[in-house]
Amino acid sequence: MRLISRRRALVLTAGSAAAAALGWSGKSRATPKDAAEAIAKFTGGKTAENGKISIELPEIAENGNTVPLKVSVDAPMNADDYVSDILVIADGNPLPRVVTFRFTPMSGKAVASTRIRLATTENIIAVAKTSGGQIFTAQKLVKVTIGGCGG
Repeated sequence: MRLISRRRALVLTAGSAAAAALGWSGKSRATPKDAAEAIAKFTGGKTAENGKISIELPEIAENGNTVPLKVSVDAPMNADDYVSDILVIADGNPLPRVVTFRFTPMSGKAVASTRIRLATTENIIAVAKTSGGQIFTAQKLVKVTIGGCGG
């Protein structure tokens, strides 16, 4: 009979709990199907139109751990017609949904910026939803040279 030390038991339990809490599935990259499913869930299955969205990202990211992103939508922001949500997808990340921005008419503009983490060279897809039910999309390829989620 082999006994496990209290310290070893705590380490094993904490590691399992952390993996479960983060939803780790053992996959290192999402598939195009995973990205498409996330987009379909966001849009309710509606087809997105190209245009109206601007994505500002570097063409080459020397470090995938911190890639600057700015996304904007050329649309009115009044009480009757405004951009309500923007979803950003990274189709090569372990979890493709990167961020969702929410807006109201009081936002004034549908513009958001942040830094994202990319696992590898991949497409960044932005999908915008308006209060009137219109869906717009755009995408941009970012080449990651080092770092990133995956290594």
